[in-house]
Amino acid sequence: MKEFEQFKKIIQEKKSFILTTHVNPDADAIGAELALYYLLERNGKNVRIINHSPTPYYLEFLDHDNVIEQYSSDKHDEVIVNSDVHIFLDLNQLNRVVKMENVFRSNYKIKICIDHHQDPENFADLLIDDIQYTSTGEIIYDFIKFSRLTAIDNKVALCIYAAIMTDTGSFRFERTNSKTHLIAAELLKYDLEPREVYNQIYEQAPISRQKLLGRALNTLTLSRSGKIGYMLITQKDIKETGANESDVDGFVGYCLAMKDVKIGILFYELPNGFKMSFRSIGNISASKLASEFGGGGHFHASGARLYDADYQQYIIKVIDTAEKYVA
Repeated sequence: MKEFEQFKKIIQEKKSFILTTHVNPDADAIGAELALYYLLERNGKNVRIINHSPTPYYLEFLDHDNVIEQYSSDKHDEVIVNSDVHIFLDLNQLNRVVKMENVFRSNYKIKICIDHHQDPENFADLLIDDIQYTSTGEIIYDFIKFSRLTAIDNKVALCIYAAIMTDTGSFRFERTNSKTHLIAAELLKYDLEPREVYNQIYEQAPISRQKLLGRALNTLTLSRSGKIGYMLITQKDIKETGANESDVDGFVGYCLAMKDVKIGILFYELPNGFKMSFRSIGNISASKLASEFGGGGHFHASGARLYDADYQQYIIKVIDTAEKYVA
């Protein structure tokens, strides 16, 4: 793979690297960052992970060495400007780094994008983007095997396994294949316990998340066709339950888990707008639906954010638009 060759050459020639990922990172984002961090560190590189958002509580166990930093302009802008290479993982639109976007756009450094979503923005000098991969973590796995720049050990295996396990929906989504299971089988050789990884990510929720889920389920609604399920979470819900934005991860699945429903949508109110999570099944493109509102992602799992907008003015429009996809 020529992109892997180019990436290996950059690693060998450059000294300092900044790794980052999208706002509200998931296990694929965090796992891919950390696996690549260990590869670079073991090759004597000066490497830092700087993210816009804090690491969700249920993923902190992946960061054994507490190396992930939360972005602060005063603390990190100079570090970013002075580094040789900027690597963006699990995103392909630069606005997904939110407050960090300007500092990355305003200076010329080598930019590398490693991702598996559709419709990448043309901002990177080197794009490693293949939608056939289950996850960004799987791309990092293949690069480690290709480059031979580091050996897989327990730390690396844990990060990649968590990335693949979560982004395949615990090995049930459509891109899961024999290769996926063979990779997982190899990773399990490095003293991993699948039950414990699952428990850490999915079964350590605080009561605030469960209370928020209860409120969200209470808003669950079917569209007029009965083929779209949607729910709403407001800032009032967040404040009164003591939850936060990362707690809503996975909620949209409940919108889709009903008879005859083809599209699930979660509306989440932000302090300065709202976001939508879209899920679909069959030949219905959640990505195309999300793109109608400035978003994107995977074919069956996508999202969009609208800033300075009122969700109440959009719900009917979004549902009516979604109805065209199930007609």
